[in-house]
Amino acid sequence: MSYGATLSRRRLRTWIRLLRITRSTENRLREFLRVNFDTTLPRFDVAAALYRNGKPMKMSDLSQRLLVSNGNATAVVDRLERDALARRLPSDDDKRVVLVALTDRGRAWFEELAAAHEREVNAIFAALGSDELDTIRTLMRQLEGKGDD
Repeated sequence: MSYGATLSRRRLRTWIRLLRITRSTENRLREFLRVNFDTTLPRFDVAAALYRNGKPMKMSDLSQRLLVSNGNATAVVDRLERDALARRLPSDDDKRVVLVALTDRGRAWFEELAAAHEREVNAIFAALGSDELDTIRTLMRQLEGKGDD
């Protein structure tokens, strides 16, 4: 086997390991949110996007930010709205556009959830120190084609 084929095989194994770690971590976070907060990772992700945005946002922008279909985002927003954690608002600029935002209750709920989520992620990555995290970050930025900042 040539060096190129060996390197190709190592890259493939690395990808599989990254995928396995990602899925395992995501599953742990899904279970953590379900057991401790009776919620889902998609609800957390939608709330996080709305929270970070800080103001009402178009449903289409929310879908793009989360890399999901409009239908998926709409279903999650429907459930958040039903629980009084989010609300839909008409756009002042275009009556065809629907905006979505967290309610005050939704913001408070998300802040509690986000703090617990951060603690859980910290526990998951507890074996990694600052130098290891810097190395991983640098390598991920290389994969993204952005270099180090």
